[in-house]
Amino acid sequence: MIDDWTVDEALQLTQDWCAIPSVKGDDRALRAQADEIRCWLQHQLGAEIICSNPSGDRPPVIHARVDVGAKASVILYNMYDVMPATPAGWSVDPFSGGIVDLPGIGESFVARGAENNKGPLAGMLLAVKALADAGKLRVNVEILVDGEEESGSGAMRDYLADTACPIRPSVSAIFPSFCEYGGGAPRIYLGFSGIAKGEIKVESGAWGGPKAAIHSSNAPWIANPASRLIEVLSLIGKPPTGELAKIVIDEEAKAVVAILASTFDPAGELRFRRTESFALEGDGRTLLEHVLSTASLNISSLESMPLGSDGVIPYGARAGFELRAPPSLDPADFLARYREIIEAVPGAVLAVADSYPGSRFAANAPGVGPLLKSYEKTALARPQIWPWAIGAAPAYAFARHAKSFLLAGAGRGGNAHGIDEFMTLEGFRRFIDSIALWLDLVADEAEETTP
Repeated sequence: MIDDWTVDEALQLTQDWCAIPSVKGDDRALRAQADEIRCWLQHQLGAEIICSNPSGDRPPVIHARVDVGAKASVILYNMYDVMPATPAGWSVDPFSGGIVDLPGIGESFVARGAENNKGPLAGMLLAVKALADAGKLRVNVEILVDGEEESGSGAMRDYLADTACPIRPSVSAIFPSFCEYGGGAPRIYLGFSGIAKGEIKVESGAWGGPKAAIHSSNAPWIANPASRLIEVLSLIGKPPTGELAKIVIDEEAKAVVAILASTFDPAGELRFRRTESFALEGDGRTLLEHVLSTASLNISSLESMPLGSDGVIPYGARAGFELRAPPSLDPADFLARYREIIEAVPGAVLAVADSYPGSRFAANAPGVGPLLKSYEKTALARPQIWPWAIGAAPAYAFARHAKSFLLAGAGRGGNAHGIDEFMTLEGFRRFIDSIALWLDLVADEAEETTP
């Protein structure tokens, strides 16, 4: 088990890094955060820096290596970018952070990035350092840290796709995170959904609509871009969830879902999602099979221009979206189909910011067994195994370099992207223990399977 010094160092490192507002668009803060991580890796961990240069105008991809002369290597992936935050409503300043006794949760470190993902990043690195300092690290570690995970990991995906990418072939890759969602059993995902992000826009032009906002009394004879946007959105996805299509879940995934359903708590899931009811009725298995099999278009924002106007016909309107699809469906295929539908409506344009497919791995893939064993030794409940996550991560890009890519870690956090983002103090210790145990157990697995 990890000692108190390691946990204290990890907590201090988390606080130091959360004080850097490394949000998208703040290039100075992103570079400062990347510099801090690179210096720590080099001078505190003694890692070899393989790459830490900016990728064009994008935040640096950091690639470091801890080589202990082992036959097997693993990849530890994490991120240093965070979502924006203002102090309004927070118990502490989001970019200073502090210990808060959260009602019903307990003593927690609260800050932007505490859960997503500077806490896990710091804990992951201190787990490696503790093992290395004690001479107990038995696998080589490829460390990859991403500065634009919140906006699609484009630079990281390019780095991984490069035929000259210097990452060593690895038995497994993990994305260390707090996986005791809502304080429940720790989860392991055997894959990830694919995602596309972008916006649907309608702007005034030859088809109609004003070039600048005009009085709404003109509604009977001047077309409204916001009304046309609603028309476009009605052509895509089934309300109220934006359902696009469903897959037939294969037998291997069905077997995993059947076991998962036996312990799945729908009421607990609703509490975690801050929601009163699901969009469909059914027992736990019905809910799980539906959410895992369904591709959907989520409308995350709706705006008319100029913003906040009243009593006008706007000159334009936009809807931000995320299109998510289970691993066997590619979001790019949906985009190609819907572009024709959208752009057939005068004034409407589909703008895609990013898109990548999902990916999945077998239940017996390297790294899975060691992760389950690490949960059993550190967590408070029997782990849940999901055939894939409903969330997206670029697992397909890591699949070129590792035999699995897993979201991994005990410990509890919460309120990612929201007010009072937190990680519990006692959960942080479990998290660091679980990552250190996984590194040790995956070394055992590699020794057993390597000729």
